[in-house]
Amino acid sequence: MKLYFPNSALIMVDVQYDFCPGGALGVENGESVIEPLNRLAVLFMERYGRVVATQDWHPAHHASFASSHIDKKPGEKIDLPKVKGQVLWPDHCVQGSHGAEFHKRLDQKPISLIIRKGFRSDLDSYSSFYENDRKTLTGLGGFLKVLSIDTVLLGGLATDYCVFYSAMDAVALGFKTYVIKDAVQGVNVPEGSLERAMKFMDKAGVTFVVSEDIQ
Repeated sequence: MKLYFPNSALIMVDVQYDFCPGGALGVENGESVIEPLNRLAVLFMERYGRVVATQDWHPAHHASFASSHIDKKPGEKIDLPKVKGQVLWPDHCVQGSHGAEFHKRLDQKPISLIIRKGFRSDLDSYSSFYENDRKTLTGLGGFLKVLSIDTVLLGGLATDYCVFYSAMDAVALGFKTYVIKDAVQGVNVPEGSLERAMKFMDKAGVTFVVSEDIQ
């Protein structure tokens, strides 16, 4: 089956060192997303629409870091002024650090827009479209709509967090939404989160494709 995507954008989510093996929040087999994303990025640059990359970009001592709170550990949840039930993480993707950089194997030449998210010290961001208060926009939705893009294809890290929230928001904003199965990897923390994310996306109307079918 060959699929064609006019008026579309490829969104490469958080392909950064800290989310790849060996990073602060390394996803097992995370580097496997790079090859299919690189091939599709060139294809989209040449034939379809836009290529967007998102980048976690936290200041030091970010509110989502367990180290920013007394006697708190990664995995615990706290209430922040703007977000209830914020999960606490190890320090990761700190602005200007190696961990925040895109992986060196990711082809950045086709990228026409980089969306940096989570750069406010008191507000985390999973989605490519909204910060975690669910009110503050990243600007991606407006950018795509100004260009009359009606379809988005998502790949990157991790399936059950930033890819999941990005896909769900894309659907809610009216975009035809696809997740590229061989260009995502999940962290599955807590246990079962990957399966739940896949079920929620399917129920919301997200379509799953494989990169080799995209022409």
